[in-house]
Amino acid sequence: MRKLVHFFLAIILVSAVLFYTVSELNNSEGYSGRNTLTIYNWGDYIDPQLIKRFEKENGIKVIYETFDSNEAMLTKIEQGGTTYDIAIPSEYMIDKMRKEHLLIPLDHSKLPNLHYIDKRFMDLPFDEDNKYSVPYFWGTVGIVYNPKMLGGKKITSWNDLWDPGLRNKILLIDGAREVMGMGLNSIGYSLNDTNHAHLQKAKRKLDTLTPNIKGIVGDESRLLLENEEASIGLVWSGVASEIMSENKNLEYAVPKEGSNLWFDNMVIPKTAKNKKAAHKFINFMLDPKIAAKNAEYVNYSTPNKKALSYMPKETVNDERFYPSPQLTEKLEVYQNLGKKNLAYYNELFLEFKMHRK
Repeated sequence: MRKLVHFFLAIILVSAVLFYTVSELNNSEGYSGRNTLTIYNWGDYIDPQLIKRFEKENGIKVIYETFDSNEAMLTKIEQGGTTYDIAIPSEYMIDKMRKEHLLIPLDHSKLPNLHYIDKRFMDLPFDEDNKYSVPYFWGTVGIVYNPKMLGGKKITSWNDLWDPGLRNKILLIDGAREVMGMGLNSIGYSLNDTNHAHLQKAKRKLDTLTPNIKGIVGDESRLLLENEEASIGLVWSGVASEIMSENKNLEYAVPKEGSNLWFDNMVIPKTAKNKKAAHKFINFMLDPKIAAKNAEYVNYSTPNKKALSYMPKETVNDERFYPSPQLTEKLEVYQNLGKKNLAYYNELFLEFKMHRK
C-alpha cells in the first residue's frame, strides 16, 4: 500500500514539475494562458510584422487563423468550438451576427484611436453608432481591364461589357451578390433590390452577356488578368490594386451607374475569452502609422483618415482606390437580405451559370 502511495506521490510531483516548467517557458516569452489573443481573419489580410510588433509591445501571444468566406466564418463562430477574440467579417455579415446576438458590444473608452476613422465610414446602417464593429478596410467592386488588349477601348459603364466585340474576354467573380448586383445596376436598380420581377429582368440581361464571358472564377482571376490571358475582370478594388502593381497595362474603373461599397470591420465575437486584449489589438490597428503600414502591405483602402498622411501621395490621390465623396455617395453597401431573399439571389445566379453551359 505504501508503495502505491509513493507511486501516486511521484506522479503528482512529476506533473507539478512539468506544469511549472511549461509555465516558466511561457512566462519566459512573456506569455501565459491568460494573455493570448485568437484572431480570425481573411487570408493574407494583415502585415505579419504588425502581429509580431503587437506581441512584443504587449506581451500577448497572437493565435492567427484564417477563413475564405463570411459564411465559413459564421459557421465556425456559431459552433463555438474555438474561442475567437477578434473576427473581421464584412458589413452584411456584421448585421446578421448582431441580430443573432453573436457579438459583444465594444467599449469605446478603450479605443481612443477610433477618432482617426473617416466619419464617412462610421455610423452606417449595418452597425449604427459602431456599437459592435470598427472599420478595418473598405473598397469597391469594379472592372479591371487591359486597354492594350482592347485596342485602346475604355470601360466606364457596366453596359460597356455587353459590347459584341468583347466576345470571350470577361472573367466574373463566382459570387451571387456581385454578379446579380452588376445586372441590377446595369438596368438602374439597386444592388439590394428584392423585387422578383426586377431580379428576373436582371438575370435575363445577364444571360445575354454569356457570349462575352470567358469564365466565372475565384482567385485564379488574378493570374489570368495579370498574365494577359483575359482582358476584363469583375473584381474587388483590393484585388485590382494587387494585379495592377504586377501589370502596368491594367486599369480599374468603378462603373458610372454605381456599384458596391464594401467594408470589413473588426468585431469581438461572443466566444471571446480575452476582451481586454481584443480591445488593445483593435486600438493598436487604429493607430494611424500602424494602419498606414498595414494598408501598404494589404493593398486595400484604409478608412483611417490620419493614416493617409503617412502613405505615398500617389496612392492616396488615386481616385480609382480612394474615390471622391461624390462617387462614394452613388455606391451602395450590401444589406443583409435575409435567408429567403439571399436564397433567391443564389437560385438565379445558379440558373445564370447553368445557362452558360
